[in-house]
Amino acid sequence: MTAHAYTVAFEGVEARPVEVQCAVSAGVPAFAIVGLPDKAVSEARERVRAALTAMAIALPSKRITVNLSPADLPKEGSHFDLPIALALLAALEILPRDEVARTMALGELALDGTLVAVPGALPAAMTAAEEERSLLCPLASGPEAAWVGACRVLAARSLTEVVRHYSGAAPMAPAEPGERPAVTGHRDLRDVKGQERAKRALEIAAAGRHHLILVGTPGSGKSMLASRMAGILPPLTAPEALETSMIHSLAGLLDEGGISRARPYRAPHHTASMAAIIGGGRRASPGEVSLAHNGVLFMDEFPEFPRTVLETLRQPIESGEVMVSRANAHVSYPCRFLLVAAANPCRCGHLTDPARACSRAPACGEDYLGRSSGPLMDRFDLRIEVPPVAFTDLDLPASGDSSAIVAARVEAARARQAERFADHPGLRTNADAEGQLLEEIAAPDEESRALLLRASDRFGLSARGYHRILRVARTIADLAGDDTLRRPHVAEALSYRLVAARQD
Repeated sequence: MTAHAYTVAFEGVEARPVEVQCAVSAGVPAFAIVGLPDKAVSEARERVRAALTAMAIALPSKRITVNLSPADLPKEGSHFDLPIALALLAALEILPRDEVARTMALGELALDGTLVAVPGALPAAMTAAEEERSLLCPLASGPEAAWVGACRVLAARSLTEVVRHYSGAAPMAPAEPGERPAVTGHRDLRDVKGQERAKRALEIAAAGRHHLILVGTPGSGKSMLASRMAGILPPLTAPEALETSMIHSLAGLLDEGGISRARPYRAPHHTASMAAIIGGGRRASPGEVSLAHNGVLFMDEFPEFPRTVLETLRQPIESGEVMVSRANAHVSYPCRFLLVAAANPCRCGHLTDPARACSRAPACGEDYLGRSSGPLMDRFDLRIEVPPVAFTDLDLPASGDSSAIVAARVEAARARQAERFADHPGLRTNADAEGQLLEEIAAPDEESRALLLRASDRFGLSARGYHRILRVARTIADLAGDDTLRRPHVAEALSYRLVAARQD
């Protein structure tokens, strides 16, 4: 007797369909799983056996063979437990074979038959919809999978519930999509005393997804400013939330059920390895750059990161995609993030502080910031000097706009960009524009063009730098509600860029 069930195997954010074939035949009693399973999949036979025993179902004294097809595709993870159990129960004629064959399943089995949540329910639901099948998953994974409206999602607490559903004794209702509540009480931008230029740069970076580096003495407020970025970013749109949640689902970060509309904010420590930042490991898991997709990647103490890690950021920053290549896996993850970096001007941190002069200036700063290569620094659209705040300023009342007011301006600018790029799939912000499209949307007038040429001749701007200035100027114009790129917009964009040109 042979029965079929269906599940998925993950390759990056792609979930590939896998057919689970189960044959029960005469022969020496055995329970074998073939089809390139890893250790977790091979151990499924013991979990399935124990779960069935807990339900008072005894396996026959026959040879049980489970084949995971296609056999040349690596199978990893404990989510194969449930489809293997379904195929076995169908082969034993306990469950109807046709119903099982019309379902795609994933879930880990506890020894008492309880279904344990597993990563990847959201991409699995998308594959199930493409295959025109329903999805069966653990109860905790149902809210995120149910966001795929084209797929009927059934979420069960235990294998017993699954059997009662298929037997008609207690049919399950489809799962409802869940959404994690928005986190309130973001740190307000008004809490930052002084640093008005840095606040303005933060607003421009958020509006156009421009990469930003803050350079200043210790305690000047760099990390404090960066932590306020989450409070001025608009919520994720529905497509962005789906993209981001697929990556977080694979990483097992959607443990609260449902998806979130808040943009991710990732802040890895400077001792993080290349695999942690870029992605990799034995299963080629997504790294911090992908977990920050559609959100913010904050890298504090930027020069302290290993140089090999910093240099690997260059290609993902440009392409918005990272390829993780390993001996047994070549997977691609999206990583269109906003990079915010913070650095001291030198090793001691007081190179730019007149009150505490650095004893090794200027070599101390050149050696320290020189750990980041010129091509990498050229990818920062905005570079801001963050001076120390005077003690007298700390006693002053809060000044400037609150995060809510700045967020409203940022959201209005993002709306202008969404309208501008409506006919260009894949483009969402000014930072994504390039080539002919950039020339059309950010065409400077004659006065602005003359200013750009003078700055380029004097400071030796690269072609990349020239185009990044145009993108930033376009964002500044959007914040001002101006359709035309004018000299003040270009001049402000140049002021953020030329700080880097003078120091590099």
